[in-house]
Amino acid sequence: MPCYSIEGVIPVVHPSAYVHPTAVLIGDVHIGPNCYVGPNASLRGDFGRIVLLAGANVQDNCVMHGFPQQDTLVEENGHIGHGAVLHSCTVRRDAMVGMNAVVMDEAEIGARAIVAACAFVPAGMKVAEQTLVAGLPAKPLRTLTQAEVDWKRVGTETYQDLSRRCLATLQEVLPLIDAEADRPSVQAPQVKPLIATERG
Repeated sequence: MPCYSIEGVIPVVHPSAYVHPTAVLIGDVHIGPNCYVGPNASLRGDFGRIVLLAGANVQDNCVMHGFPQQDTLVEENGHIGHGAVLHSCTVRRDAMVGMNAVVMDEAEIGARAIVAACAFVPAGMKVAEQTLVAGLPAKPLRTLTQAEVDWKRVGTETYQDLSRRCLATLQEVLPLIDAEADRPSVQAPQVKPLIATERG
């Protein structure tokens, strides 16, 4: 993976974490046990510290950065969807930030909360625990149901499993010209989408 020190500060990656070879880690970055960092993610600890605690995932094309002397933190089992941007903010335990959402400086996403896809969480906003927020700027919509909290947990567990699968089997190869006659399927666990009718 592209991994760079700056002023002698070297990123730290736990051996049980998986960081895709195209992700970029710079400087004061700490990636804890069983974390997953997806393709083309950029974690820049060249100003403030970037921290992923145990079981967190940061998916494809995400950006984590912050102001000098400010941490950007994703706590245990935090779940950061494709293309999201986190800047000098805190995502608490078991919370989720949806695809292409932006969470700005000194904002705090409460435990088990969900930031909807494409939402903009402005600087300093505090999202209460187990709350769904959405919009530009983000506004609280309602308390999440237990079914939604459970759905998010299962999704996060699939990324923890993906870390293990990648560490064990992912390798760079040349593509085939034709598919094999007995082509195997990828053995990923099934996660059912949570559609509107199931959210109540």
